[in-house]
Amino acid sequence: LAQVIAAGFLPVKFDAMSHRKFERPRHGSLGFLPRKRTKHHHGKIKSFPKDDPSKKPHFTAFMSYKAGMTHIVREVDRPGSKLNKKEIVEPVSILESPPMMVVGFVGYVETPRGLRALTSVWAGHLSEECKRRFYKTWHTSKQKAFTKYQKRWEEESKEGSPMNAEVERAKKYCQVIRAICHTQVGKVIGQKKAHIKEIQVNGGSTADKVDFVMGLFEQQVKIEDVFTQDEMIDVIGTTKGKGFNGVVTRWGVTRLMRKTHRGLRKVACIGSWHPARVSFQVPRSGQRGYHHRTEINKKIYRIGKNLKEDPVNAKTENDLTEKPITPMGGFSHYGEVNEDWVMLKGTVMGPRKRVITMRKSLLPQVTRKALEKVTLKFIDTSSKFGHGRFQTSEEKAKFYGTAVKKAKGEKKEEAEA
Repeated sequence: LAQVIAAGFLPVKFDAMSHRKFERPRHGSLGFLPRKRTKHHHGKIKSFPKDDPSKKPHFTAFMSYKAGMTHIVREVDRPGSKLNKKEIVEPVSILESPPMMVVGFVGYVETPRGLRALTSVWAGHLSEECKRRFYKTWHTSKQKAFTKYQKRWEEESKEGSPMNAEVERAKKYCQVIRAICHTQVGKVIGQKKAHIKEIQVNGGSTADKVDFVMGLFEQQVKIEDVFTQDEMIDVIGTTKGKGFNGVVTRWGVTRLMRKTHRGLRKVACIGSWHPARVSFQVPRSGQRGYHHRTEINKKIYRIGKNLKEDPVNAKTENDLTEKPITPMGGFSHYGEVNEDWVMLKGTVMGPRKRVITMRKSLLPQVTRKALEKVTLKFIDTSSKFGHGRFQTSEEKAKFYGTAVKKAKGEKKEEAEA
């Protein structure tokens, strides 16, 4: 037999698994520990793209608000694929992105232990929604934040350039410049406190970066100034909170057999007698959801303008129906999208109205999917409550007609007579 096998006549299989003891992957990933509620509710940008001094100064991130989801139809442009030149339907997320306001910058020095903040410069005037972020209860406070700074700014601006010493210090010593920006939350959701974030400025020398940010003080930065269509980006935010859950839901462990004493949605053995502790790898019940997450490689399908600039921003070359991006009846649990917006492929973490931070990709995108040019044929704006049949209210009125309302009105008139 050995000679036959050596000659290569009989295939030998040694990977036949006889029992589960040879392989049993654990349930749930330990990469996301600790599974607890995040402190960074509005998403923390943990790393920014690498700086390239040869490019012009530009922002590397933007804050927006999740409005909801819809679907689109497009033709695939992927030569060699079976889907090439075929129409596909894809789910997309809509993020409302009103312009951000630049209100300051922070200069950092590189040290052996990482970055150290050297100096910060703020703008001469801060809006109320920005100042509200510095207070727990705005209406009971004296609202004195930045009044002295504003006075100093005004005095120095009479003499020459305000905060000149700090600006020159930043230009001379700093390697990293991050702009302090806040959202215009009042334009989007019923909230008065703006979300504030430091956003790194990449490109050019340190002096170029400082001049770039100083020129934008108290100015608006639009989403189209930061991102472009067909760009691959990363989204940072907090997932939907699900509360306290058991091990079967939280970790995906197997339920015990039907007749198990004292419940079956449990872990049967949580460890040996010694060491006399429960090790951290053992699945336990606790918080699920409301975790901080960064999701990479989301493709931008479209950057839409606000309703004032473009009232028919959901129109495409193939679908000439004049309609805005807001579906009939509005996005559920959100409302209407009146400001600039971004359409991303797929889902985005968190519930509606949550602040989502979009960041430029950390790596150069070279895959075919990343470089593919997207041309939308159709954007769905039917109602997201129930089975939407109509794309616009005009289409619905045309289908049903207005005769029913007239008849009701005539009946009322007869009754009054």
